[in-house]
This record gives sequence, C-alpha cells and structure tokens, in this order.
Amino acid sequence: MADVEMKPVDEKKEEKATEEKKPVLLTPVAEIKANVTLIERAVATLEPRFTHRVLRSLTHLRKRLEDKVLGDSINEIYANDSPSKKALLSWLPDAPSEQSMDVDSVPQPSKQNPPEPVPEAEIYIRLLILHHLLTSPSTYPKALKLAHDTIEKTQALNRRSMDPIAAKVWYAVERTYELSGELADARPHFLAAQRTAALRHDDETEASLINRILRSYLQYNLYDQADKLVSKTSFPSAAGNPQHARYHYYLGRIKAVQLNYTAAHTNLQQAIRRAPPAKTAPGFYQAVHKLTIVVELLMGDIPERSLFRHPVLEKALAGYFEIVKGKVAPALLFGHSSNLTPTRHIAVRNGSLSQFQNTLSKYAAEFEADKTYTLIVRLRQNVIKTGIRRLSLSYSRISLRDICVKLHLDSEEDAEYIVGKAIRDGVIDGRIVHEKGWMECGGQKSGYGPEVSDVFSRRIAYCLELHNQSVKAMRYPLNAHRKELAAAEGAREREKELAKEIQEGGDLDDEGPDLGEGF
Repeated sequence: MADVEMKPVDEKKEEKATEEKKPVLLTPVAEIKANVTLIERAVATLEPRFTHRVLRSLTHLRKRLEDKVLGDSINEIYANDSPSKKALLSWLPDAPSEQSMDVDSVPQPSKQNPPEPVPEAEIYIRLLILHHLLTSPSTYPKALKLAHDTIEKTQALNRRSMDPIAAKVWYAVERTYELSGELADARPHFLAAQRTAALRHDDETEASLINRILRSYLQYNLYDQADKLVSKTSFPSAAGNPQHARYHYYLGRIKAVQLNYTAAHTNLQQAIRRAPPAKTAPGFYQAVHKLTIVVELLMGDIPERSLFRHPVLEKALAGYFEIVKGKVAPALLFGHSSNLTPTRHIAVRNGSLSQFQNTLSKYAAEFEADKTYTLIVRLRQNVIKTGIRRLSLSYSRISLRDICVKLHLDSEEDAEYIVGKAIRDGVIDGRIVHEKGWMECGGQKSGYGPEVSDVFSRRIAYCLELHNQSVKAMRYPLNAHRKELAAAEGAREREKELAKEIQEGGDLDDEGPDLGEGF
C-alpha cells in the first residue's frame, strides 16, 4: 500500500519539475530594463560580451516596441528630474508624457529615484526609438532628425564601451536614409565615420560602415567605386559573423558583375556559412541563395533540387527554379513520382533556348527587383553551350541546319559561329566541315587530368581556411590560465613537502604503528 500511495506524489513532483523548466517570457518593458542592466555590467567589468548579448536580442525586441512600452521603460529607468529622460520622451508622441505622470505619482512616496544610467544605456534606448519610428512612413522625418542627433551625441562622448552599440546605430541611420529615398546623401557621413573608426581601431563600427558604403554604391549600380573601396580598405577580421556575411555577399555581387564567377561563388558560400539561421534572417538568406544559384548556372553547374524545397526558399526561388529546370508539375516538384509528366522541359540543363526566353520574360520584374536580371541575361550563352555539348555527346556528326533547328537559332551562320566559339573555348571536342556543312564531334573527355587535381586543391584550401577561422572564433574563460598556474604551483609545493618529509623521516619500525609482537 505504501508503494501505491507514493506514485501520485512522484507524478506531482514530475509535473512541478516540468513547470519549472518552462521559460518565462519577459514583457518588453522588463526585457529593456534587463538589457540596460547588462549594458551597465558590461561598462563596469569592461566585458563587451554582455553588450553583444543585448544586441543579439534587438531583432526580436524591436517587433514588440510600442509608444507605451518605450514610455514606461524610460520612466522606470530614469529619475524624474533627469535631463536624459526629458530628451528621450521628446522623441515619442504626446501620449507617453501623460502616462509618465501617472507612473511617477505612484512610486514617488515609497521608492527613491533610480540612479542615472550610463550613457551607453541612453544610446541603446535611442536605438530602440529609432527602430520604432521606422515602422511608419509618417515618422521618417522625425527618425532622420533622431539619427543625426544620436550620431552627434555618440561622437561627442567618444567612449570605447559604446562601440558595439554605435555599429548598430549606423545601421539604423543607413536604414533611415534608405527608406527616406536619400541614401546617396548619407554616403559622405559614412566615409568620414569610416576613416575615424579605422584610426580608432573600432573594428565593429568600421565593419558596419564599410558594409553601409558598399550597399550605398551597389544600390546605385556603382560597381567600379565599390571595387575601388574594397581594394583600398581591409575588412576587420575581428568583426562579427553578421558583418562578415554581409561583406562577403557584397563581394560576391561585385565579382559576379566583373565576370569573376569563381571568386563570386567562394564569397557567396562564405556568406551562407556565416549568415544567421534561415528563420532569423529570411530576407538575407533568400537574397544570398538567389545570387548563388545564378552564379552556379553561369559557372556551368546545376543547383541541387533539395535547395528549392527549403521552406524558407521555396516560394522565393520559384522563378529561379523555372530558369534551372522549367515549369514542372507540383507532384514532381515535391518528389512524388506518380504518373504525372512535366509540362515544360529543362531550360538551362537541356539547352532549351525558347523555354529560357519565355521564363525570362515571365519573371523579368522579379529578377529586376532582385538585381539579378543582367546576370540571368548572360545565361543565354550558357544555354546555347549546354545544348551544343549535349548534341556533341549524342551525335558523332550533325549538320549545322539541325543544330539551328534544335537550338532555335536564327540562321545557319549563327550556328556555325556559336559552334566555332564553343570549340575554341574547349566546351566541345570537334571540328566544322565547311564544305559539307556539318560538325564532326570527337570522343568524350576522360574524367581524370589536371582539372581534377585543381578541384581537390580548392577543396583542401577551403577546409584549411575553415579550420583556421574556427580556431580564431573559439572563446576561452577569462583568466583561466591563472587558475592552472595556481594549481600547478600548489602541486609543486605539495611535492616539495612530500620530498622533505621523506628525507627527514626515519625507518618504518620507528615511526610506524605497533603491529604486535608476533608480526
């Protein structure tokens, strides 16, 4: 009976344990107050990791910001007679000022005024207000004024503990100018601040500003100036992964326009590897993969089908999927191989020029919005080369007229020119017989040779670079080596004491215990 009575008690304990394990979701006001506490701790201990922890929650927190939330947070953090409190409340609408009177009247008799927070906390709250003002087009002018005022205050304070927050402030400034349609006007401010950050060795702010300038150049298709900026500056290696991901993405765009597809593909792969998770930053994740797919097609590779099934990428890559494979029945798209047949053949992989042109005209607006239209137009030559390669593998001899018909070219002269260029570029192995009007194809190339060793060399170099970057990114506990030194010194002292006791000690019979007469 005792065992039967104990079972319900155990179940209640398990239920209590599961309830205790559930995380408690903080309110926005409580989360802002906790973040301010972490910022003050970072300033007091000179540990920037607490500030980075606060900034990591910025993406989730700014979606929950409201006028009342910001007003209540300012009222609870700052004292009634604080000048910073009045300055912060002035950027909010008139409603929070009435709420501040209600809130101040309650704790005034029972609680003392809180101490004045550090200046980093004020810049952080300004950053939250700036993101909140960017949610409505009617408040863009006010956000622009707040951005200028915040930058002036940050530069006047000139505190190294404020550098991580200042990097985020510059991103908000760039976003403010972009939404206001005045991104070109912000470029001189970014260039001047970048020079100052480089002189002060402020890696986070310098990395953020380099990305802001590159984005400004690429927004207006100034690829030559962006390339000059990359050649004249060195990106800080100590910057965070999000900044590295943006930088590699912009480098990939520049290299792709400059026809350097191998370097573009390498940078885009680095951007994908360093980018936040897909659900955290879906927009950046989609933009990188769109450009990566186009670059892979320009390199002659075909992306994997599993990439187009990703839940974050499935809808965004619909047009690119048709460029690669053509419009396929939905059952085949999701891997159900029933009796359904595709309604359109492969575009790039099969070298179908007509289908490629139809898909390009259908999704032209989407490609222009993604700024990949000019790169996709270049795929026409790749489509033709792919078609010629497939014909050379299928036929030992084929007439130029048949090539013109199968590839939907305008005339036999165009077919002869394209085939000759493909032979000269090494796409196919063959020759053109002008007298008889056909192309004779050679044998298929072997899968071995110097090309294979080059591929393995690139893979080995990538793995070594990945290992080096992983070692650099490792974090170690603060002053852990001192504990090891103290432990080693204690061990040496104990060894010395033990050796001293052995030297000073006598025989076992003299100092040992009495074991009895008969032992």
